[in-house]
Amino acid sequence: MSEAKSHDAHTARQFGARAADYVVSAVHAAGEDLTALAGLADLPHAAVLDLGCGGGHVTYAVAPQVRAVTALDLSQAMLDAVAAEARRRGLANVATRQASVEALPFADASFARVLSRYSAHHWGDVPAALREAHRVLTPDGRLGIVDIVHPGPPLLDTHLQAWELLRDPSHVRDYGEAEWRAMLAEAGFVPGAVRRWRVRMDFPSWVARMGTPEASRTAIRALQAGAPEPVRTHFAIEADGSFTLDVMMIEAEPDGVSD
Repeated sequence: MSEAKSHDAHTARQFGARAADYVVSAVHAAGEDLTALAGLADLPHAAVLDLGCGGGHVTYAVAPQVRAVTALDLSQAMLDAVAAEARRRGLANVATRQASVEALPFADASFARVLSRYSAHHWGDVPAALREAHRVLTPDGRLGIVDIVHPGPPLLDTHLQAWELLRDPSHVRDYGEAEWRAMLAEAGFVPGAVRRWRVRMDFPSWVARMGTPEASRTAIRALQAGAPEPVRTHFAIEADGSFTLDVMMIEAEPDGVSD
């Protein structure tokens, strides 16, 4: 099995077992970032692709305002949970598709909008996924990505990535804005507007949602306890381990150049 497929399989297993938890996750089900991302797809006749849909909250938010939404994920268990929730909400224009973001099973120019939220930090090859997003977008389409971003200084970046990996072994990287702009440009996009938020993570629910083993929870807490003051201050680390993350939405449009 190739390295990419091995990572995809690991990610699918990791999240498949937690599908129901992500459908009901409070931090995923709401937020200014979700509202802003859904605002990019207020297009009654559009087809929209939700990349790495997870618990399906982008799909649920945009479905009432577009013609059709395809929720794509590696985990069939996650997709089954999303399909069931869409039916419960009466969203008849939602379809699900199991596939890798790096090899989308759609024709060129299939979607007016490609959206993704809290998924890209799990992707094994972000540039490949962005090239695929570029391919399936219409020439006048728009890409919108929301994800956790690292704060910039290496000290803060290193601590964040360590917590993330201990909590979830399928984590790859929380990228910074400069990294996102470079990857988007390389994939044929013109990077556009950015919006930022600070989002509090409740530590008990953060680790419970992923089923993080007790030994890893203890290791995260030990890293937090021993963190230097700039780390503790930036992430607003609380007594129970709860902390605050940096979240960014970046928009991009195809530049008309295909690789």
